[in-house]
Amino acid sequence: MSEFINNREHRQKVLKELIQQLHDGKSVDEVKSQFEETFKDVSANEISAAEQALIMEGMPVTEIQRLCDVHASVFKGSIEEIHAPQKESEMPGHPLNTFKEENRALEELIVSELDDSLENWLENDDAASMWKLKQDVSLLSEINLHYVKKENIFFPLMEKYGITAPPKVMWGVDDEIRQLVKESQTWLNDKNRDKNDVAAKIRETGSRISEMIFKEEEIMLPMLIENLTQGEWKQAAEDFKEIGYCLIEDVPDWTPVFKDDAEKAANTPALTDIEGQVVLPSGVFKIEELARMLDTLPFDITFVDKNDKVKYFSQSEERIFPRSKSIIGREVANCHPPKSVHIVEKIVEDFKSGLKNHEDFWINMGQSFVLIRYFAVRSDSGEYLGTVEVTQNIKPIQEISGEKRLMSE
Repeated sequence: MSEFINNREHRQKVLKELIQQLHDGKSVDEVKSQFEETFKDVSANEISAAEQALIMEGMPVTEIQRLCDVHASVFKGSIEEIHAPQKESEMPGHPLNTFKEENRALEELIVSELDDSLENWLENDDAASMWKLKQDVSLLSEINLHYVKKENIFFPLMEKYGITAPPKVMWGVDDEIRQLVKESQTWLNDKNRDKNDVAAKIRETGSRISEMIFKEEEIMLPMLIENLTQGEWKQAAEDFKEIGYCLIEDVPDWTPVFKDDAEKAANTPALTDIEGQVVLPSGVFKIEELARMLDTLPFDITFVDKNDKVKYFSQSEERIFPRSKSIIGREVANCHPPKSVHIVEKIVEDFKSGLKNHEDFWINMGQSFVLIRYFAVRSDSGEYLGTVEVTQNIKPIQEISGEKRLMSE
């Protein structure tokens, strides 16, 4: 066992040295040759550990990110398939299957559609070929849904198990690819751009997407397979549905199969009641945290339950309409002057009947321009639970122009 551990540590040390050599300026061919002489195979986890060690030793994530495509060139074809997915992960609806199906759709778009339409445009340069190329390049923008799922569902799960370097590196490259997609669309619509430059940009975009597909399936997915529980996969499948899919449709529901109730219970994440805390489906608050968070929001919130009783109002520093705690439990109709009470009653009536789900008003109040919004609150089954009123002075928002990308001093 000690021999195995020592060998693994040695391999990781050498792998780190190779990556460092790339960082110091050695060519890909030099490092690749040395890599092939030293290693017969290498696992995805060893690559991750090496990158993470470099980050822990002080190498900026941006430097690792700069080397990411070089890594693919060095490691491609050398990664062991030691994390072969189980049959269940190949079932339609499983997040792994869905993620791979999106990759296959991206590959189909790039290889079978985009490449052909690009060559056709270069050869013919007519309106029809331009229209088809623009359509194909536009479809590439759906890759954002693919990357959003990776970054907001898979990355947090990886970090939970201490895998932090690959997410940081991949996220940076994802953003580079997003930018390339945008530039491809912009350049294609710029009549002053040289056709060959536009074609080179589109080809670069497709190449970078293909390289990322390799990294996802040979580095990231094996790590997820090795660590995630069935409960986490199930939650991921539900979260996938919330975000949406890239270039695929009709993804079926997937439910893990458990040997018995004990295994099911062990794999079902649950938020348990804790004294002094409020447990919600998507998180847990201490009561003070929840109260202060709601009071910090830059707008007033009032909630009226299904029996038309005021149940809650926030207490932000800049209140628009006065509220006192004596209104809690009061009929909402009694909280408004006679001249406007019929409007409130009509809103609630329409919400209860299902005729409407929201209503907006905006009024001038001195130096403020106030937006008042009413929303029907409903259960998962559509049952009316109450009405929430959100009030905000939007005058400062209306005055915003241009962009602000830097922090204030």
